Amino acid sequence: MKRTTLFMLGSACLALGTMTVVQAEALPETRSNASSVAITINGTRLTVDDLERKNPSVLFNAKNTYFEAQRKAMEEYVDTYLLEQQARKEGLTVSALLEKHVNSKVPADPPEEALKVYYEGVETTEPYEAVRGKIIDAVRERRITKIKKAYLQSLRADAKIAVSVAPPRIPISIENAAVRGEMNAPVVLVEYADYECPYCQQVQPALQKLEAEYKGKIAFVYKDVPLPMHPNAQKAAEASRCAESQGKYWEYHDLLLSTKQLAVPQLKESARQIGLNAAAFEKCLDSGEKAGLIKTQIDEAQSLGIQGTPSFFLNGRSFNGTPGYDQLRSTIEEELARMSSAPRQQAANR
Repeated sequence: MKRTTLFMLGSACLALGTMTVVQAEALPETRSNASSVAITINGTRLTVDDLERKNPSVLFNAKNTYFEAQRKAMEEYVDTYLLEQQARKEGLTVSALLEKHVNSKVPADPPEEALKVYYEGVETTEPYEAVRGKIIDAVRERRITKIKKAYLQSLRADAKIAVSVAPPRIPISIENAAVRGEMNAPVVLVEYADYECPYCQQVQPALQKLEAEYKGKIAFVYKDVPLPMHPNAQKAAEASRCAESQGKYWEYHDLLLSTKQLAVPQLKESARQIGLNAAAFEKCLDSGEKAGLIKTQIDEAQSLGIQGTPSFFLNGRSFNGTPGYDQLRSTIEEELARMSSAPRQQAANR
């Protein structure tokens, strides 16, 4: 999914796979390194822990990037290990195992008419006959990938897999933020977003689905990061906070995301639609009363190294790119499992 880039023009395509992670404390050697003396100034010994207490976000993004790379490597290693074990069980080589359970299951090549339809969607100036073979190869590769993924899932389902690697977390304050759901919910999802960002608008159905599915177990926190390339975003953010002053933040928030009517006259009309006191709302909006609050949240996003909207933190865990429903749901399940097996860690979750 694309994201609107923060503080610059453009967008980026980002995607992540998912895997089940069993939460654990940081590995001993990692904690040892963090607690070891890293700097000595005039005889005062300072550790990495000291640095992070002073500036919690300074190493967070680097740690998160490393965690994602580590998790991907582990996921690939699990697949390789399971294939080798299954091949040994069936008395085959891994190649023969994949031939038996994957390659042999690939359907026959599509009929000529289907290949021509596929060709019509390809951006090329070459004639159909010149690229026909490449189209068949591409279709076969996709089919093999899909069947192999399903086969690996079946091997995982029969195995007991526990990955003891703790994701990095960073404290996220919910002070002066809009919160929907139980304040003491075991899962807190913080979104940094922009009302005019199309990708923020696109992710809303997934968030609404999760809210219904995990009612009572999840709290949503919305933080405003209006981007400078969006002319209506700043006032839309201020307007939502003016609606909050009258106790109707979420009604207004949802209306803006559904109607996408963000010009100032439209913001005022939306306020009337949900029954706000029009005079008080317009005074709040026209005066810029809430601009300072929005600036505070923009500064917070910058301090966290946020590069685009929407950006999410789930119990202090960050995502590389914009997560979809499946990835968010998987992470929520991980957090709920962690909560059920260990005392809740408020500092990490907030």
